[in-house]
Parts: sequence; C-alpha cells; structure tokens
Amino acid sequence: MSNTPPKKDTVNKLTLRIAVGAMFFMAGLSFSSWASRIATVQQTLGLSDAGLGAVLFALPVGLMCSLPFSGWIITKIGSKKLVIAALLVYAVALVSLGLAQNTFQLIICLLCFGFSSNSVNIAVNTQAVATEQLYQRPIMAFFHGLWSLAGFTGAGIGTFMIANGVVPFHHFSLMLIVIAIGVIVSARYLKDDKVTDSGPVFVMPDKSLIKLGIIAFCSMICEGAMFDWSVIYFKKVVLAPEALVGIGFTTFMFTMAGGRFVADWFAHKFGLKRTLQVSGSLTATGLLIAVAFPYVYTAMAGFLLVGAGVSSVVPMVYSAAGKSKTMSPGVALAAVSTIGFLGFLVGPPVIGFIAGIATLRASFILIACMGVSVVVVSTMAKIDSDNTKEELPDETATIDFSPPVPDPQRQG
Repeated sequence: MSNTPPKKDTVNKLTLRIAVGAMFFMAGLSFSSWASRIATVQQTLGLSDAGLGAVLFALPVGLMCSLPFSGWIITKIGSKKLVIAALLVYAVALVSLGLAQNTFQLIICLLCFGFSSNSVNIAVNTQAVATEQLYQRPIMAFFHGLWSLAGFTGAGIGTFMIANGVVPFHHFSLMLIVIAIGVIVSARYLKDDKVTDSGPVFVMPDKSLIKLGIIAFCSMICEGAMFDWSVIYFKKVVLAPEALVGIGFTTFMFTMAGGRFVADWFAHKFGLKRTLQVSGSLTATGLLIAVAFPYVYTAMAGFLLVGAGVSSVVPMVYSAAGKSKTMSPGVALAAVSTIGFLGFLVGPPVIGFIAGIATLRASFILIACMGVSVVVVSTMAKIDSDNTKEELPDETATIDFSPPVPDPQRQG
C-alpha cells in the first residue's frame, strides 16, 4: 500500500472569489425576481396598499424566526453547507410565491422566503469575510456589487416578463433552474469553514457595532422600500405606462450596482465617514426629487440618485464590522448584518401602513428621513476611516481547504 498522504483540496483565491461572488449573485437574483412581481401579485390577489404592507410583514417575521436557527446551524455545519442548502430552499420558496392563490397562502410562503433569506444572508457574508481576510484588503463592496448586479438583472427580466404577460409562477420556475445550476457549479469551490467550538448562538454587539448597525438599518430601510415599492410608486403615483412601471426599479438597481464596484476606491480616497455622509445625502435628495416631481423622467433621475446613495453603505459597514477589535469577524458581522437586514425587511410593510393612512408619496418622505439619519449618525459616530494600502496578494496562490480551517483571527 502507498503511504502517500491524501491529496489536499486546494483552490486559488480568484476561484474562491468568483465562487462566493456567484452565491451573492444567486441570492440577489432570487430576491429581485420576487420584488419585480410584487405589483402583479398585489393586483392578482386584490390587495390594497395597506393590505400589501400587512402581508409583506411576514418577511421580517420569517427573518426573526430564523435568527436562532441560523446562529446555531452555522456553528454546526459551517457557512459553506448552510449557504448551499439555504440558497436552494430560497429558490424553492420563490416558486411557492408564484403559486399562492390567496392571502393566507402568500403569508405562509413569505414566512418561508424570509426565513431562508436571512440564512443565506448570514452564510454568504461569512464566506465573504473569510475571503476578504485571505486577500488582506477590502473587497466586500465587490460582492455586494454582484448582489446588486443580480438585482438589476432580475429587475430587467421581471420587466420583460410583465411586458410579455408571463405569470409569476413560470417566471419564478425559470429562476429556480438558473439558481440551482449556479449553486451546483460553485459549491465545490467555497471555503469549508466548519467550526468545532460551541460558541454562543447570538452575541449582542458593543456600542461601536450598534452604531454601525443603526447606519445599516437606516440605509437598508431605503433599499428595502425601493425593492418592494418602486414599481408600485411608478404605477400609482407617477402613472407610468404599463410597460414602464419597472423602469424606476431598473434605474435604481443600475446605479446601485455600479456604485458598489467603485465603493472601495471611493472610501480609500475620501475615508469611510465621508463616504457614508455623501451616501445618505444622495439617498435623501433623490427621494425628495421623486416625491416633489412625480413624473417619469424626474422620478427616474431621483431613483438614480437613491441607487448611488445606498450603494456603498452596507458593504462599508460590513467591512468595518469584520475588523472589530472586540468580537471575532463572524460574530460581529452576524450581529450588524442582522440589525441592518431587519431594516431591509421591516421598512416595506411600514411604508404600506403609512400609504394606507396617508399617501404613498408621504411614505416616501419618511424614507428620505432615513437617508438624513445615515448622515447624522455617521457624522456623530467615531468611525475609523484609516484605509491603509497593503501589498496585493497573488490571486493565483492556492489555499488549503482541507477541514478544519483555522480562523486567522483566533490565532496568536
């Protein structure tokens, strides 16, 4: 018998980056596919704006229910296995949304959709933090840029499906096939990060991380509202032609995706605090333009500014959380991302309730206030904006994925 040791499973850093990026893309494609057809589902089920807001509240409820499960399971099987399983469940839950025949069925499906979405969010961002540590330079915005690019792609596909009268079930079934193929191809190249210690399921973040969480929360309220209500805003307030009701969401996703691909450079040149201040200002300005001038072209211009404004906030906050000196990157990221993502899901139903009491235009003013809050909190917070340059590592260098993989932050 040969005494040759078993061959180690290795992959280069660029391949890892592409694989993790593919997972971000699949996650964004699933959510944006749903967002692009919310107006269709609302019309099919005959829901009012307030009724839709109440139904959409099932998403954050599902998220909250998933928190103890996701925190526990990721310590048992690692983020690799979790992101693979959760993404597949996420896509299946998307298809179930297209099958809902009444409000009760839609609520149940949204609970499952929200449950799986948070599991995907925590697992895929944990993979991104691990990849960023291997690169030893900020690349978090790149991954979130791919999520936004998927949102832009999903919005475009959704607009095409609406224009051609394709029902949501057939639309979502096609997305399930695409996502399943993407997951199967990319899964083998992810980092196997199963942990052996039994740490706490959830840890309350310290003061500095709470401030980062608040910034993310305010920005993601704006982001979530744009995902769920931009199409409806163009349909009911702007009164755009049927073929153009999705154009506002598409323009928003265009600048959001583009902004995230330059966010690392901008933050390095001008600092994290200035980046967040500019981002909040653009968000508030764009929303106020869309409210004050509810016409197709002016609303498009406003949504372009909103996309640019929210583009850099979340990746910069997540990257800063991953460098926490009081918590391990995974725990800090899970805490901050949970606070932020809660805003992403709580915002839309709140907008629906306000629209039911007042008007949809009035509810968009509240979203603008969240943009102002990003400016205020980031100005008051003591945010480390030191982005020192480091020597860029060789992207073709191989890394050992033979489990268990030690966490660099736990060494020394």
